[in-house]
Amino acid sequence: MRRLTGRVAVVTGAASGIGQAVSEALARAGCDLALVDLDADALDETARRVAAAGRRATRHVADVADRARMEALPAEVLAGHGGHVHVVVNNAGVNVASPFESHSLEDFEWIMGVNLWGVVHGCKFFLPHLLREDEAHLVNVSSLAGLVPFAGQTSYCATKFAVHGFSECLAAELSGTTVGVTTVHPGTVRTNILRSSRFSDTAIQAKLASLMARYGLPAERAAALVLDAIRKNQPHLVIGADARLLVAARRLWPAFPRVVIGNLYRRLGLG
Repeated sequence: MRRLTGRVAVVTGAASGIGQAVSEALARAGCDLALVDLDADALDETARRVAAAGRRATRHVADVADRARMEALPAEVLAGHGGHVHVVVNNAGVNVASPFESHSLEDFEWIMGVNLWGVVHGCKFFLPHLLREDEAHLVNVSSLAGLVPFAGQTSYCATKFAVHGFSECLAAELSGTTVGVTTVHPGTVRTNILRSSRFSDTAIQAKLASLMARYGLPAERAAALVLDAIRKNQPHLVIGADARLLVAARRLWPAFPRVVIGNLYRRLGLG
């Protein structure tokens, strides 16, 4: 996008982590924000940060997996922002860490609803409004786990690979229009995703939280990269040295996920 000043951006999962950091970065770039999350109280903090950057924010409590709620959301955003929307960041996400053998189908349905249907809903219901603007942009947050498979993350990888494929197809359909599409693949970023996720073993949760705290990229750095990708209409964004390394390793050695990641998964006691 050539210009962000005076634009309206929608961010899902805006109450914390990458969503909160992206909201703040967009505000500093001159955007007003429509903040979407299930956590009404935490949305207040994000709105405060947007206001501190000198921009306006509206709060929208919504479950991105809820089709009816998401279908009603664009009208709320347009009413609160002068009939315009220019950027939609489909960021809301959760995780399930469990060996597939013991992974419940209920958890599978839950993560599909948030991670995949949340992105589909955000694109489907906002796209007609984006196409009416002189320029607009969709950002769909996948993951490193949408490029490299991880043992113990079957449902998470399934959703993130699906977001990747969906976004690739959508970008092809929208080529030649005024709407750009960026698919984002973060590696380890310091966020609160583990708090809202489900684990078959709390020890797994503690180990992953420790790794994230020690090696994770600050969410503010990830947000800066997302903002740059929007400005440049960049089709793909891989965030973090860990992500770039693992993507390269898999490209050079297709058996890498099975041999290396599988062994690491067992050595860490996650399986």
